[in-house]
Amino acid sequence: MICVSIGRGRHRMMMAEHKHIVEQGAQLVELRLDFIRRPVDLKRLLAEKTSPVIATCRRRTDQGLWQHNEADRVMLLRSAIANGVDYVDLEMDVAGQIPRYGNTQRIVSYHNFEQTPDNLEEIHHAMTKLDPDVIKIVTMANNPVDNIAALRLCRDSEIPTVAFCMGEMGMISRILCGKFGAPFTYSTFSADRPMAPGQLSFEVMEKLYRYDEINEKTEILGVIADPVAHSLSPRIHNAAIRKNKLNMLYLPFRVPREYLGTFLSICPELGVRGLSVTIPHKEHVLKSIQAVSDEVAGIGAANTLVFTKKGVAGYNTDCAAAIASLRKGLEEKHPEPTDVFKGRQVLLLGAGGVARAIAFGLLKEGAEVFISARDHKKSEALATALDCKSLDWAERGKSPCDALVNCTPVGMHPNMNDSPFDASWFDKKTVVFDTVYNPEQTLFIKQARESGCSTVTGIDMFVAQAAKQFKLFTGTEPDIETIRLEIKRAISAAKY
Repeated sequence: MICVSIGRGRHRMMMAEHKHIVEQGAQLVELRLDFIRRPVDLKRLLAEKTSPVIATCRRRTDQGLWQHNEADRVMLLRSAIANGVDYVDLEMDVAGQIPRYGNTQRIVSYHNFEQTPDNLEEIHHAMTKLDPDVIKIVTMANNPVDNIAALRLCRDSEIPTVAFCMGEMGMISRILCGKFGAPFTYSTFSADRPMAPGQLSFEVMEKLYRYDEINEKTEILGVIADPVAHSLSPRIHNAAIRKNKLNMLYLPFRVPREYLGTFLSICPELGVRGLSVTIPHKEHVLKSIQAVSDEVAGIGAANTLVFTKKGVAGYNTDCAAAIASLRKGLEEKHPEPTDVFKGRQVLLLGAGGVARAIAFGLLKEGAEVFISARDHKKSEALATALDCKSLDWAERGKSPCDALVNCTPVGMHPNMNDSPFDASWFDKKTVVFDTVYNPEQTLFIKQARESGCSTVTGIDMFVAQAAKQFKLFTGTEPDIETIRLEIKRAISAAKY
């Protein structure tokens, strides 16, 4: 169950939002009484309530907006109980001052906006002595491993416990607490008005992450990156999961590099079955892999992890997806029945993980590969490692080639007015491929098309690699059109 927090300065607006969100499917609503700028009229707020209600009034020391004295706040909470609210939220230090009365259930809460303390279990035990019906513990995640400490409380407590972490790294625990046994979680009414760091809107919780469908058997997939908020993978994979009616959920995990190994070690406890891997982890995850595919061994990077009883297996779907996308473009340009890559000269812009994967695949196909990057030492190092050729960045527009591939993030949203290649350098005989998929029509692609070049967009590669990942994760084939349509919706910022 999702509890939607509502905080508005006027009674009328709070009541209107309460009614609206229940009409949208919310089953529980938290009324933040500290937001109301006038004397709180509980009878008015509760007279026409359309769902169970939690009455909450936070002090400024607890990141709330209450402007009056503590005695008045305690009296307001007592009045809420007397008026028959379904739940009342009582911080640990005041729970003993406010006795149980009537049918109102007591939520005894603890908040820490700075950290996740090491003694969470001790805090939880102390809260069990305060006559709670529900225990709520919310702390700040300063690393991704903090989440498991909160989730264990949900799983192991005899008293119903809602425990999760705040912040970007804690966001996933707001969702996973449902898998671990929390009676409910919290969301905000509007994405534009979060009540706490990392809080998601009701719409996102319900439609993207399908919170109310999560249970202890739900298997977890996800993407690990730093940063990760920009990733469109949760939308794409969750759409495919819905289409295939699987009891799975795909989440974005922000994992700083220094916590990568520790995070991967707790994934089995989180119920993680598979992970997409992106910047900056594609090379570093190799230290935690027990089995690797031929592509991973050759490329030295993995973009897909699958957790098995024997350990972690690593794969690279970027390589095959890119080769398939470029093959399609070259075959359209050269329809004669020949080995389309054999002897073709291909120039790759960039020397990162994507360039490494594509270069490896092209060399296997018999192409002649040149690598050019701003950092010439990196392009030389990659060329040496793969036994191909490097090209000085300043010379990238002077070298004729059959195919040109942008493997850099240049042109990616929001820097859509940038291109790694000057418009005057394009040759209409060249097939131009951009691995950037957001936006699909990058400046690089637009200028190539205007110059008469055949073009391949990053959407094709993204769809292909996502489909291959999905098969590795789930053992089932995804609906390709579902993936393609969802990525286009996501790029256009379409809401649910």
